[in-house]
Amino acid sequence: MIPFLDLEAAYLELKPEIDAAIARVLDSGWYIMGAELEAFEAEYAAYCEAGYCVGVANGLDALVLAIRALGIGQGDEVIVPSNTYIATWLAVSAVGATPVPVEPDPATHNIDPARIPAAIGPRTKVILPVHLYGQPADMEPILAIARDAGLAVVEDGAQAHGARYKGRRLGAHGDIVCWSFYPGKNLGALGDGGAITTNRADLAEKVAVLRNYGSREKYVNEVAGVNSRLDPLQAAVLRVKLTHLDAWNTRRTAAAAAYGAKLGDSGLTLPVVPDWAEPAWHLYVVRTSERDALKKRLDAAGIGTLIHYPIPPHMQAAFAQMGMAPDALPIAKRLADEVLSLPIGPHMREEVPASVAGCVQP
Repeated sequence: MIPFLDLEAAYLELKPEIDAAIARVLDSGWYIMGAELEAFEAEYAAYCEAGYCVGVANGLDALVLAIRALGIGQGDEVIVPSNTYIATWLAVSAVGATPVPVEPDPATHNIDPARIPAAIGPRTKVILPVHLYGQPADMEPILAIARDAGLAVVEDGAQAHGARYKGRRLGAHGDIVCWSFYPGKNLGALGDGGAITTNRADLAEKVAVLRNYGSREKYVNEVAGVNSRLDPLQAAVLRVKLTHLDAWNTRRTAAAAAYGAKLGDSGLTLPVVPDWAEPAWHLYVVRTSERDALKKRLDAAGIGTLIHYPIPPHMQAAFAQMGMAPDALPIAKRLADEVLSLPIGPHMREEVPASVAGCVQP
């Protein structure tokens, strides 16, 4: 059997370090906020080439709190990709704003900057690109569009820990970057976790207050905040894994190259990587009009696959009130019908790309 992702192997490789980190927190007697979290925040900010990091409870909270910190709310609009996990849209609707979808570049599956200007209206306040599958979105034109229109840029980096755009690590290209540390991410906790990174001290401070009941001082609540704090146990685990992230991403890159070599003549549409991108290879996503048949063959061979994502946000019941027909966003719909994520991860066996290639032809 070939799992889609082997989380147990990831733990076992680092077991002595992780166990020691957890024991350190348990022995400290300090289980909310504190020095362990502050150490991770400093280390992750430095890793992301950002001035500040604020840990929160999960990736969705990171998005919601980032948008709230920018003062976005009822009546505002936020430009989002049509092709993304629904959390990107949910964060916008959670603050009372309206997501305005923009179709992706069919080659990269990331939001197409050329389509963004047509989506900007008088109520637009934010552009929210997603670095999908670990591949950086094309930030330079997005930032230029945002500057010209007076808009903020919130990046969803949930799948892109360690990726680089034009040589610079993702972490502070826009106003604020949102991260998930869900266990399956490149930098994954042993449960839910999230963070924001930014070069803006004002936004870091606002998120830090919002995550802690709207409070800087105990029992003094400045705003209506929430309880969304990255706990020290998860911070300790993430500190261990952060020291191995680049090495693990290198393994992912080697796996992606092996797939490219084995599947080059397969008839599948393989990932396209622009010259300016250094992906983190969170996912290796191929496309085929025969997706369901291919998935069935791989399943029968014991090769785990997933579909990211089978139903676009505009077709979900959660956004039925927007009244968008399935074909209103044809590129997102077509991708949902054709994409298949193959196994990839730092502990994937070397023979997997060849095994997958052997299943491509029935």
